Amino acid sequence: MTITANTQLPNLFSQNLESINRSSDGLLQSLSSELVYTQDGSGRYLTFDWQRSELLDLNTEKIVEALNANETFAAVDKVAYLEQLHRVLSSLVPERVQCWFKCSQKLIELELTITPIMSQLGQAATTVLIMGRLLQAQVNGKEANQEGSKPSSQPKWALRSRNVGQISQQHQKLLNKITRNIRRTLDIEIIWQQTVDSLGKILKLERCIICPYQPRASKIKVIAEYHQPELDSMLGSEIEISSEAVFAQALATLEPMVIKMSVHKNPQHQKFLLVATSYQDQPNGLVALSLNDECDLLTETELELTKELADQLGTAIAHATLYKELEAARQKAEEASRLKSEFLANVSHEIRTPLNGMIGLLKLILEGMADGPEEHEFVQDAHDLSIHLLGILNDILDFAKIEAGKMDIRCGPVRLHELFNDVESFVRPQAEMKNLSLQMQMPTTSDEIIILGNYQRLLQVMLNLVGNAIKFTHKGGVTISADLVLKKAKGQSQPQHPGIVKVRVADTGIGVSLDQQDKLFQLFSQVDGSRTRPHGGTGLGLTISQKLIEAMGGEVHFYSLGEELGSTVTFTVPLYQQPVLCSPSECEIETLN
Repeated sequence: MTITANTQLPNLFSQNLESINRSSDGLLQSLSSELVYTQDGSGRYLTFDWQRSELLDLNTEKIVEALNANETFAAVDKVAYLEQLHRVLSSLVPERVQCWFKCSQKLIELELTITPIMSQLGQAATTVLIMGRLLQAQVNGKEANQEGSKPSSQPKWALRSRNVGQISQQHQKLLNKITRNIRRTLDIEIIWQQTVDSLGKILKLERCIICPYQPRASKIKVIAEYHQPELDSMLGSEIEISSEAVFAQALATLEPMVIKMSVHKNPQHQKFLLVATSYQDQPNGLVALSLNDECDLLTETELELTKELADQLGTAIAHATLYKELEAARQKAEEASRLKSEFLANVSHEIRTPLNGMIGLLKLILEGMADGPEEHEFVQDAHDLSIHLLGILNDILDFAKIEAGKMDIRCGPVRLHELFNDVESFVRPQAEMKNLSLQMQMPTTSDEIIILGNYQRLLQVMLNLVGNAIKFTHKGGVTISADLVLKKAKGQSQPQHPGIVKVRVADTGIGVSLDQQDKLFQLFSQVDGSRTRPHGGTGLGLTISQKLIEAMGGEVHFYSLGEELGSTVTFTVPLYQQPVLCSPSECEIETLN
């Protein structure tokens, strides 16, 4: 996409125009003004005299008829000009204005004094006398200033607004209609599309596009577009701001610019009015409106309309964006509140169930309903339930400590073989009760593998992960393995830790669907209550394990190919010292680059 800023006015005068005679009556000549003409309230010329009339390229014998027939000499903003005429005729007060005129397909700026021609007493004025002079133009590529002052330093693609007038009633209605439409909704997508549709249809544009902008963004993307049916769509196109200086300038200055831009590799450039929308002087979007190839300047009314619309649209975008963020935060808070309520309900059930079991068993023993072996069995069951209840309370207390930032973990050397043996002694009876296989795999080394962590917390994490694997596996088995990942020393320096140990707990259980895996580490939640509720639990296990491992300098990750395809949870812990490895044929070792 090639973009060119329009920074030059057209050459308003030609050196080779044929000079023609001036046509006027004695009254106009006697006023000794550079430009004198009279008009009625409809803008029809009655008389005309101009010292530069050769620029009109018309027959002087019928100059008035020609001016009325083909608008060779007419205000660029006809609506605003006629409003000024009507205002002078109704108030009978002369006005001094500055405005742009078309002069034989060229543009000139004039300073005019509009005076009502007084009629008989009791009759309304119908004619105005207008005297004026040429203010500035461009001759042979150089700006000629008729007042003798220095040329304006304002960019030539913008209007010199020395005397900014009121926005015309027609344009005000247009602005009100557009802003009323975009204020009816806080949906940012609807605001963008309604804006381009309104501008395109009302102004009869060939194309109108909007690109949202984020601070320090390197690209902008066309997200809403209005275009004529025969044109190709630009929707979804991206523009590199750094490679298009005009876009960067529009965002920096917040001033309207006329640019030339090629669309979809079309070698012919099309003119666009580029306007940056903003809120509190911060840009938040760009609007581009197609222009007629003959349009090089904006009138005062058009410039004021453009700026006002950009302000209104920028404010609407900011409000809609803020509403969207607040709505997302509200939904997130509501979801967190719902999950917390569900969590409390689940925890209360988890606590009551073992507690009621303990109370029932102990009551039977106290009432003498059991003796001998049966009494011992009841006591054992009550003890198991108390251990289960203690585990639930420990989870809640651990989570509360983690959330409060009061979890103090002291790390030291831990023998990995000892940790694996203790985990196996705890979980093997559970696996055998469900007829599941349990495999423990350790890397082959010549000495012990010593890791850096807290033994009790590592045991808690592994029992949690393996317990979940057994809980959600009905056939097959669970495999617990560990791999060494060593770091390469660079030069003379030795790494802070010689490497890490990656512990993997894999099962052939119920698995987790891909779209539900992001909920695994979410607070107070279980992935699918209909599938996991029969297994019990608080839903805090993975969250607590993740926080504990992160506190010891490791990471926790979860993998599953989908429902009924098993799951794998891995966590890492730093090595305390590098073990002596066996030969490569006896052990496989991953190496960090």
